[in-house]
Amino acid sequence: MAAFAPSTPCWVDVQLSDLEAGKRFYGGLFGWTFRAGDGMPFADAYSDGELVAALAAKQDGRMPTAWGVYFSTDDILATVALVRKAGGQVITDPVRAGRAGVLAQAADPGGAVFGLWQAGERTGFGKHDAPGSFCWTEVHTRQPERVDAFYEEVFGFRGTDLTLPGEPGGSGHSAGTDFRMWSPAGTEPGDDTAIGGRAVITDAFPEMLPSYFLSYFAVADCDRTAGTAVHLGGRISAPPFDIPYGRMAVLQDDQGAVFAVLQPSELLP
Repeated sequence: MAAFAPSTPCWVDVQLSDLEAGKRFYGGLFGWTFRAGDGMPFADAYSDGELVAALAAKQDGRMPTAWGVYFSTDDILATVALVRKAGGQVITDPVRAGRAGVLAQAADPGGAVFGLWQAGERTGFGKHDAPGSFCWTEVHTRQPERVDAFYEEVFGFRGTDLTLPGEPGGSGHSAGTDFRMWSPAGTEPGDDTAIGGRAVITDAFPEMLPSYFLSYFAVADCDRTAGTAVHLGGRISAPPFDIPYGRMAVLQDDQGAVFAVLQPSELLP
């Protein structure tokens, strides 16, 4: 696996109450196969034999059933210090995951949770930006100015602002709301370098909806994938709709974890 540049998304995992049910759902949805983690309560997921994600059994029933995204760092202690300095919260201090690497969990000033990963033997995804694998992540927040400043300070992101057509629903944003794409430090901001983004949760959504990261998986057929999710016991939060980059939908698995799927423009008929 190639190393990931600092501050880029390098890994995703989902916390589930029923690990075996999760394998059935995601195996049926994305065609993933699984390998158990040496007696540990998690399973690595593979697409075409390449590592794409992990499913983990929740160790505490109070934990949210949710997908989490991790950003790469060469110095996790320094990044954790920046999180605190920029007004974020460190939820889990850096902890070693065997020889694989070191991880930490943090929250931005709006409360959205994300992970940090300092690679050891595992750098992150073996496959991404292709059908059956991670392709994008974005934070949904009610405090865009504060959150933008946070990610600029912690990760060095540079933004590209645009207005996207949207679909009211589980996506957490509606048509015409502003959106910021993130590009890593040292790159020219824009479509070609963007690795994630920031969306605004509008007043159209209940106040109790917390800030969160929404991670996307690339698929060959958005509409078919949405239908398969329902067949497998999941739900459609935002039905398939077109965006400038393809066709997307927001889905929930059969345990309530929310994620998005994107059929990239080049795969549209």
